[in-house]
Amino acid sequence: MRIVRYEDMRGNVRYGREDPPGVVEELEGDPFSGLSPTFRTADVLRFLAPVEPVNIFCVGLNYRAHAQETGLPIPEDPVLFMKPTTAVVGPDQPIRIPACCEHGPEVDYEGELAVVIGRKARDVPEERALDFVLGYTVANDVSARRWQKHNGGQWIRGKSFDTFCPLGPALVTRDDIPDPQALRIRTALNGELVQDGGTDDMIFPVARLVSFLSRDTTLLPGTVILTGTPPGVGFARNPPVFLRPGDLVSVEIEGIGRLTNRVTGPDGA
Repeated sequence: MRIVRYEDMRGNVRYGREDPPGVVEELEGDPFSGLSPTFRTADVLRFLAPVEPVNIFCVGLNYRAHAQETGLPIPEDPVLFMKPTTAVVGPDQPIRIPACCEHGPEVDYEGELAVVIGRKARDVPEERALDFVLGYTVANDVSARRWQKHNGGQWIRGKSFDTFCPLGPALVTRDDIPDPQALRIRTALNGELVQDGGTDDMIFPVARLVSFLSRDTTLLPGTVILTGTPPGVGFARNPPVFLRPGDLVSVEIEGIGRLTNRVTGPDGA
């Protein structure tokens, strides 16, 4: 099922089922306790991030080719950090360059596959890990690189500013994506392809990540896991490419869709 979350014309936030593309049926309930059809066409004012995360775990250096382009060794275990839920925005909502990035361009894109946990998971074996996944969506792990590297390494600070976690356009349930390691990820900046990779290049596949994160740690329904980015990020290019107001960033994952966000300055312009 392809699930969208939206604000209707009366200001209510609802879930819907998109099928066929562009046609949304209003649903009752939520994806975690259950959804039921209404057989009514949704009156969509705007689409929102398809899930409101309770926690956001992120994985760095999880693609072999990305580790190679950064000159860093392949990690022995997943490299983890977190983003606050306040960083989340939906499709077509702006990515804002923080005012505290005052030393010049530094904000970068990272197209990623996002995993959404559907039921409480703790100490999950890898062979059963995908049973706890509700579905998948598209993410952009927006990163302020100078802040990320500042003062010995401030990954959470550099990746946690408001609007630094776009999610969308839909949540596609696990039954429609039987193999999360067989997906193509592409990122375009102003229409130019800048990232083009496949999830088969992940160092730690989705099942391993869910199992690893759940060791002695409860993953609640609504937990979102950003699984790393393929090569082509801006800071690794020669010369480096960073986001500027007016840019348009699109991340597309086959079977899920395209997440597009415009970049603005701190004041939204």
